[in-house]
Amino acid sequence: MAATMTNLQKTNKHLQVVHPLDDIAEEKRSPEGLGQMPISTSVRFSLYALRGYLVLIGLMVAYRVLTLAGVFSHPLH
Repeated sequence: MAATMTNLQKTNKHLQVVHPLDDIAEEKRSPEGLGQMPISTSVRFSLYALRGYLVLIGLMVAYRVLTLAGVFSHPLH
């Protein structure tokens, strides 16, 4: 154990931590001229399915809120 601690002390390096707000600003990439990203048919279908799912969930939430507000009467009551 003592030998391991001695080896650690010999190889211990000091690192300086710089907060991102205090660091030098880096050059940003320009999105101009990049165009659309090519995607496969399966990815396109998945994104359309996700969009449809989110729209459906949004409509269900809106219907539930309007039902609780008394705008619509619940069909089972």
